[in-house]
Amino acid sequence: MATMVPTLAQPIRIVDLRVSRDDDSTPAYVQRAREGDARAFEEIYRNHRRDVARLVGRLLGPRPEVEDVLQEVFIQVFRSLPNFRGESRFTTWLHRVTVNVTLMHLRAARSRPRLGNELLNEPAAPEGDSPVDQAARNERLRALYKILDTLSDKKRAVFILHDLDGVPAAQIAAMVDSPVLTVRTRLFYARREVYAAMAADPTLESIARDLAAGSPSLEIVSPR
Repeated sequence: MATMVPTLAQPIRIVDLRVSRDDDSTPAYVQRAREGDARAFEEIYRNHRRDVARLVGRLLGPRPEVEDVLQEVFIQVFRSLPNFRGESRFTTWLHRVTVNVTLMHLRAARSRPRLGNELLNEPAAPEGDSPVDQAARNERLRALYKILDTLSDKKRAVFILHDLDGVPAAQIAAMVDSPVLTVRTRLFYARREVYAAMAADPTLESIARDLAAGSPSLEIVSPR
């Protein structure tokens, strides 16, 4: 399967991870999977793989191991599913597992030595783009995630989910299992660090101004 990574190809798209009223109840296939139905778990994978992969890719950045982490997420989902009691929406629980597994992977990755630009997984250029445009996007991508790599895991997650994906603070609180006030505090300090670093980087200076102004159409990171 092809690796999905964030790109700087198009303006940022707001990813709505909120669940509609029709999704308030736990899907029947989740209940069957909890009871050990293998085909029902395959249905979970088919129905939710795309959103989970997008979230993993956004949190990781341009790393070649997105697919590996995606598999780790669903292994953890399989192991933990019997403990899901339906006290929260299944998608909220699933996103919480995804965030936890991805952040654990990032922590483990920091303890391993890096060799040059081995973490960069440059996406294919969109149709019609020149090599110069693609090189500029890849430079912004490297610069942005170099800054995000300096954040703590918790601030990184909150910043990406809120400022890049547009997820409301209340929903992030459910995803990371923290009070809303804690989420807003992490976001405040993350923004201060990220925007200051971006403003000091000529590659990202204009993007920092747009982000600070709350622009909804930023050329930052869009999932493929």
